[in-house]
Amino acid sequence: MHIPPYYKKESWQRFLAGTFVGAIIAFVVFMYMYGQLYEGWVEENLELRSQLSDSKAKYKALEESNKELDQRYQKQATISSIKIHISNSEQLDLDPLIIREFEETIKNEIEDAIGQEIERISESYSFVIRSIENKVFSIDGFAYQAKVDHLFITETLEIHVTLKLAN
Repeated sequence: MHIPPYYKKESWQRFLAGTFVGAIIAFVVFMYMYGQLYEGWVEENLELRSQLSDSKAKYKALEESNKELDQRYQKQATISSIKIHISNSEQLDLDPLIIREFEETIKNEIEDAIGQEIERISESYSFVIRSIENKVFSIDGFAYQAKVDHLFITETLEIHVTLKLAN
């Protein structure tokens, strides 16, 4: 049996070349779509992990705080959560993942404030500010120094921070 030499016909050559180019384009489109989807999954995963660690830290601190309050038989207002706002993230052109990592790092630095009495934290607010400003945060190969612009002490400790590159 003889197999006809299709590779010599111009129409078959165009068909095979089109198939090859189409396969390459399909592969590039697939890799782009997969990359975008995977990036979304990573961002969502980091956000959920952040919420979980915040919830665990809040639960642990509030549980300890409630034990102390039960022993004292007095109920005073305590700090139940921490919010960090980075003021100049657009100017530094930071990725949302890096911003979230900065917020987590700063929260971990001052997570002992959760469960503390508001009056006690307001008396020692300079310690909170110094603990943030005296640390160099190294993320993604860059070192940043934080400067606290505003500190709001209510049941939610809200801190507005400006970042600058450290020397």
